[in-house]
Amino acid sequence: MKKAGLIEAVATECGYTKKDAEKVVNDFFALVQETLCAGERVQISGFGVFETRERKARVGHNPQNGESIKIAAARVPAFRPGSVLKDAVR
Repeated sequence: MKKAGLIEAVATECGYTKKDAEKVVNDFFALVQETLCAGERVQISGFGVFETRERKARVGHNPQNGESIKIAAARVPAFRPGSVLKDAVR
């Protein structure tokens, strides 16, 4: 499902207009982004946890010519599904 499909589903399920549903979805994404940028995590009970993780610096290889390249350390977003979501998908 793409973002447009999510907006349409929210509008249908909640009885919102598409414009209102788009605002809700966009505001949710913005709030999750702001929280992660602040170094905090977002825990949605029964669904999962959005968090950031630290990646260490490492040496990679260019697949075209095999040269070694340095990859800098980075903070990256991650999602860890909750047990209810895992069970539903299984």
